[in-house]
Amino acid sequence: MLLPVVILSWLVLLLPPAVSLARSGTAPSLDSLRLPFMGMLIVVAHAIVGFALGSFLPRLIATPVVAVVDWIAIAFTRATQPYWLRHVSGQFSDIGFGEVPRFVSVAAPVLLAGGVAVGLLLLWVPFGPRVLRGVLALGVAVTGVLGAQHLARDWPHTPPMATGRAPVDCTGVHPQVCLPRVASENLARTQREAADALRTLHAAGVPGAAPERIDDPLNGPAEAGSGDQVWRLSLMSADRPHEAGYQVMVRALKFRCAQVPLVRARSVWLWGATRTGQVNMYQERRKREGVTPESRQIESRVSDQVRDILDRSPAEQKAWIRSNLDSCAGSTA
Repeated sequence: MLLPVVILSWLVLLLPPAVSLARSGTAPSLDSLRLPFMGMLIVVAHAIVGFALGSFLPRLIATPVVAVVDWIAIAFTRATQPYWLRHVSGQFSDIGFGEVPRFVSVAAPVLLAGGVAVGLLLLWVPFGPRVLRGVLALGVAVTGVLGAQHLARDWPHTPPMATGRAPVDCTGVHPQVCLPRVASENLARTQREAADALRTLHAAGVPGAAPERIDDPLNGPAEAGSGDQVWRLSLMSADRPHEAGYQVMVRALKFRCAQVPLVRARSVWLWGATRTGQVNMYQERRKREGVTPESRQIESRVSDQVRDILDRSPAEQKAWIRSNLDSCAGSTA
């Protein structure tokens, strides 16, 4: 009796993504099947609960009431606290690129719905005294609910997620550059820009060793102990020439102080952009921040200072860049 309902619900759940995958010629990965499999189990559990309620209530009442109450109870958990209420409901609306819910995250909603469903099923087992079956059913249902709450009670707004699960392509050495496969069409150019910028800055006297690898943050969190050997830069969005090189240049010009005077910081960046051939990208970034009379005055001071520095000898430029990266003196103007 429940089989047509379950099959129809599965089709609603699985058919749209299946059609999308078929049209794009993409095969589903094992990670991508976690949420659909969780949904299939929850569908079965909800069907059992609805059938049980329909066995005790008139169908004309049970069907609309159960449908509305079920929808409201799940949908409104997104706007309520504590957070564990939404985590045990089975909602996952904040999944980022390369992320997949951990098994414990999908276990919580399955445990809640499944515990209640199995408890109701025990009421129909044709063995043993009815009172014993009732006690056992209540125990299973309560265990499922409390177990789900125990798993999710300390989770923040976002449940435990596994990150960096998207396929990654890498190329080059010193540095090796790694990008998600969906954005790797410009991988060779990105690696070349990164290597050229690092080599130019090192020759100009910028201190610090070059990284072994440059990763996009979407590739997942940095490995423990990687330190300055692995840089995390937003390279996936750097689809135009010089964007990746500019990011590498800014990262390589690492100031010793957390708070750096604005004129000093921009003078260092403009000097680095000039040495690496990325002045246009530097100017574009400044325009994105907005052009005001004050910003024009600051850029005028920056340009005059950098023009003076570039007229000096390589040894003097090397001393200047090291002094500006290391010094914490100066105003915040």
